[in-house]
Amino acid sequence: MAHRRNFQRASISPVTPIATAVLLALASAVHAQSSANTAGTLAAVQVNASADASAEGLSPAYAGGQVARGGRAGILGTKDNMDTPFSITSYTNALIQDRQAKSVGDVLQNDPSVRMARGFGNFQEAYFIRGSILTSDDVAYNGMYSLLPRQYIATELFERVEVLRGASVFLNGANPSSGGGIGGAINLLPKRAPNEPLNRITLGTDSGGQTSLSADIARRFGPDQATGIRLNVSTRGGGSAVDSEKSELNVLALGLDWRSRDVRLSADIGWQDNRLKRTQPNVTLVGVSAVPSAPSGTVNTAQPWSYSNEKDTFGTVRAEVDINPNLTAWAAAGARRGDEANSLSNLNVTNSSTGAGNTSRFDNTSKEDITTAEAGLRGKLRTGDIGHEWVVSAQHYAKKRANSYAWDFFNTQATNLYNPTYLATQPAFTSGAFTGGTLGSPTVTARTRLSSIAVADTMAFLNDKLLLTLGLRNQTLKSEGFAYSTGVQTDSYSKSHVSPLAAVVFKLDKQVSLYANTIEGLVSNAAPTGGYNRSGAYVTVANGGQQLSPQVSKQKEIGVKYDGGHFGGSLALFTVNKPHYVISNANSYSAEGED
Repeated sequence: MAHRRNFQRASISPVTPIATAVLLALASAVHAQSSANTAGTLAAVQVNASADASAEGLSPAYAGGQVARGGRAGILGTKDNMDTPFSITSYTNALIQDRQAKSVGDVLQNDPSVRMARGFGNFQEAYFIRGSILTSDDVAYNGMYSLLPRQYIATELFERVEVLRGASVFLNGANPSSGGGIGGAINLLPKRAPNEPLNRITLGTDSGGQTSLSADIARRFGPDQATGIRLNVSTRGGGSAVDSEKSELNVLALGLDWRSRDVRLSADIGWQDNRLKRTQPNVTLVGVSAVPSAPSGTVNTAQPWSYSNEKDTFGTVRAEVDINPNLTAWAAAGARRGDEANSLSNLNVTNSSTGAGNTSRFDNTSKEDITTAEAGLRGKLRTGDIGHEWVVSAQHYAKKRANSYAWDFFNTQATNLYNPTYLATQPAFTSGAFTGGTLGSPTVTARTRLSSIAVADTMAFLNDKLLLTLGLRNQTLKSEGFAYSTGVQTDSYSKSHVSPLAAVVFKLDKQVSLYANTIEGLVSNAAPTGGYNRSGAYVTVANGGQQLSPQVSKQKEIGVKYDGGHFGGSLALFTVNKPHYVISNANSYSAEGED
């Protein structure tokens, strides 16, 4: 048996003791097994391990190995880029290793069409695709939403990052969050044991004294190598380039797969504990007419007592069965439990010349329970000279969120962007603080349920040179809101919408494909609690929190793709129309016009 080791960024300093002990034990076991295996070499057995338990497996890597030849187009399955009427890029684990990427955001900084920002979570990653936001809440894991940690997703938890540019409600179903996903979708694929044994130990150090230690161990078993196990364990901890900023991250992920001639099974279980101490907070400009000069990159405006902790446990199972050579059934299910707690001190700058401003304490605790499932049939047939690849799929998603908060908005403390003033002791909340629920025991404030049924047919004409895909998805969005203090239901909402798909690919030759699509985006739509009205005044919205009709966006796109074997590219022209919402002078939030 072959073995492989990879040592990077070699430096060690104290990290989490338990995680370090586990990692060192793994390293010792790896060395012992690797040494024993040098006595002989067994005949190689080719196993097409797949992250999604499909017969096709992962899309093969393109020249250079950092991107794949194709990616997952939702319920249509994994397709070669030249056969797909959408713009998809799939970044491989080779790129993750080459760039030493730590998170989804680190990977996507290699994509010129994606921009990163801080999301609505405390220190959440958010991604702008084609100008529209997608938060990490709406990142899919093996095609299912919200199963991975909602604020930060470590690279140890996935094999590939797939970016689909453009609306995708037919392909993936509606996004769980309000307002996200109009410009694109991100799907992460889990790790599977490769054909050869894998023993990778990685040591690292970064600015500010942060150190990391991780192990990636994989084996295949059985006479035909049908069973695979892949274990990832990682720990990081220490400071950063910003003064007094600290973080600690611990990750554990186990991926299993098994296959026979007609059956393929896979399962994943993972755990991530992410703890941030005195992380650089958001800066808000209040009542200023100019943007202040940037402070030194090392200056930390966070208060000494501020922190943000997130802990998540998740699991998935997936099965695919070939009923006959032309008919395959699949089913999958997943769940996640997430717990968050934080105490924040965001900075409001009120003088752009001097950097003077103020801060106040905001605490929040929340719990999320996610369950999701999907099932479907996929088949092939011919009617005369026309080939058909058809699919029928059903999806269900449920989220229960418990939340509590306390915000001492009027109890401010003076500070400065360039020369912060620190409070050694966390200020107690005053009687004027805005509160919702009990911080130590958050109650259920929202429930969301999404369900849908979709059907599609890809028809092949002219010896497969012309591919026409038609489909419909009937999507139902349900949500319930509950009062923070009493738990009494405050609103209920249920709406359905049918989203169509029409897409075409024409292959001029093996190197050039023309494509076009018309597809919709669909997201839940809640009125904000506050915002700027038509006159420019910040007001409390009269119908704040009310669930409105789902926001439907309509996309039309045409493009051309080129594949020269060692060089490829695409050019696309697209337009997206969606409703425009305003807050009237009567302080009501409603649709008016179009963007």
